[in-house]
Amino acid sequence: MNILYIHQYFLTPQEPGGTRSYWLAQELIKNGHKVTMLTSSSKFSEDIKNINIDGIEVIYIKEDYDQNMSVAQRLKAFLKFMYKSSLIGLKQKNIDLVIATSTPLTIGIPALVLKWMKKKPFIFEVRDLWPEVPIQMGAIKNQWIIKMTRGLEKTIYKNATHVIALSPGMQEGVIRYIGKEKTTMIPNMAKMDEFWPREKNNELINKLGLKQESFKVVHFGSLGLANGAQTIIESAKLLNDRDDVEFLFVGGGSTEKTLIEEVEKNNLKNVKFLGKFPMKDVSEIVNFSDVSIISFLDLPILYTNSPNKLFDSLSAGKPIIVNSAGWTKDIAEKYNCGYYVDPNRPQELVEKILHLQNHPDLVREMGSNSRRLAETIYDKSILCKQFVDVIEEKSGNHK
Repeated sequence: MNILYIHQYFLTPQEPGGTRSYWLAQELIKNGHKVTMLTSSSKFSEDIKNINIDGIEVIYIKEDYDQNMSVAQRLKAFLKFMYKSSLIGLKQKNIDLVIATSTPLTIGIPALVLKWMKKKPFIFEVRDLWPEVPIQMGAIKNQWIIKMTRGLEKTIYKNATHVIALSPGMQEGVIRYIGKEKTTMIPNMAKMDEFWPREKNNELINKLGLKQESFKVVHFGSLGLANGAQTIIESAKLLNDRDDVEFLFVGGGSTEKTLIEEVEKNNLKNVKFLGKFPMKDVSEIVNFSDVSIISFLDLPILYTNSPNKLFDSLSAGKPIIVNSAGWTKDIAEKYNCGYYVDPNRPQELVEKILHLQNHPDLVREMGSNSRRLAETIYDKSILCKQFVDVIEEKSGNHK
């Protein structure tokens, strides 16, 4: 098949951020399909830039976007990409299938345009339940806009050939509008060739100004509003009198500046903001950390999340601490690979950290359970194959 894959935030392993679409595209190519990725970037001077990346024909549309934008600026970026990608999509020849992956929800509009104007079927991937996430977070308050965006969500699901959701909670959100048989749940994936247990990189520990013997708690990935990382800072305050625990933040986002100001205001010596790194270096930092924390605001809609950092932490063989009372809590508890803590009670996180620090055998046991879970259920080699099987079956190209 000739597949047009629309993802506004497509990234490769050489760039910081989620790479799910890259690996799914690679698996599609491995199975004989041609993939054209339609995405955005501000790193090129041209309005449209065509590049072949590892067999993927990537069309970059010049369009700025980052988490520090205001709601109005983000909406403008979404609408501009929606418009431009619709026009470029219509110009593509011999397309057999469209795959559109959210967020934002507007990514479904170019897919609808191609279906309605050129009779091209599309498969829609739900990475977050929009518009419910921005509604519950207070970003969308206007009742007319809420009604309109929910109508768009329903229209996209009903017109899609199939919908792939990244968590059980997301799938439940989708089947409010369509039958469950028209949906499949394929979560985010562990990348065992990118994150794995190995000897600690002591040279990098020194280079980053960290302590060799401290117990390191890492939060890597986005520091957006939805991540609610303030609760981690509250726990760090309770441990500020100790010099044997360090909190590491890897990545960035809209709340990073506020968090840094809070750390400086309280003179916290146990919190380090390391910045953004390519995946190779992120892997090294996670590997020399002792436990990984996956943090979100305490909102019911965010209980449905399927965060990359969780599955990369499993792959790295690290105990996980989650503060979202959804299916990630179930994973941590069912497979004995970590703990759930209440995000509204910073002392709980402190207690779990100190318990793990005082029980290195438990850290090793939970880490081993994490790695086993990644190897047997969540590795990308398993989930990418599931994805391609669904794509081929639902598009009538099942082998």
